[in-house]
Amino acid sequence: MNMNPAVLLIIIANVAISFKGFKDRGFFEQYKFQVGPIIKGEKIRILASGFLHVDQSHLFFNMLTLYFFADPVINYIGIPKFLTVYFGSLLAGNLFALNFHKKEPYYSAVGASGAVMGVLYAAIMLNPGMNLYMFFIPIPIPAYIFGVGYLLYSIFGMKKQWGNIGHSAHIGGAIGGYILSILFYPSILENNKLIVILLAVPIVLMFIFKDKLERN
Repeated sequence: MNMNPAVLLIIIANVAISFKGFKDRGFFEQYKFQVGPIIKGEKIRILASGFLHVDQSHLFFNMLTLYFFADPVINYIGIPKFLTVYFGSLLAGNLFALNFHKKEPYYSAVGASGAVMGVLYAAIMLNPGMNLYMFFIPIPIPAYIFGVGYLLYSIFGMKKQWGNIGHSAHIGGAIGGYILSILFYPSILENNKLIVILLAVPIVLMFIFKDKLERN
């Protein structure tokens, strides 16, 4: 499969900046997402942290996911709107994380996961019949089931702080991809109504139980 030039440029930027961060700890610390410095005015971290990664495997899996799901989005809404979904979801993910962790000045995170999650959610909404093949599972999984399940996992992971993962950025990114997909391709509200409703369920539940999810 030929890679779209816009997707290739995003991947190159992620690889170049991430490897710079691997080799230069000062650079990594200067641009990673961290609540305290952002609140004090270092807003560049909200965007720049989306191009840094913890290690090569973190970078690889994010870029691999982007590679597989970017084209289904581009085919429906075109490159300019795809880029808006990518960067809009990146910002939505980090702004959501900033709001959720606003009382934790030392909370930090890096990665393109919010942006990639937004692209993934957009791909599922635009292609409701899409199936996924997961490692070690030899049967196809409907993409919308994966989307709902992964977002529910992220919601509870955010509350319980499961693993060294930016669950809140995943959630914010998914919300960004969900909203932008509807704005850019409103016919999905009619053509893919069931998928739109199913993918909205975990988002709605999260806002209903927002007070219980937030830590004091």
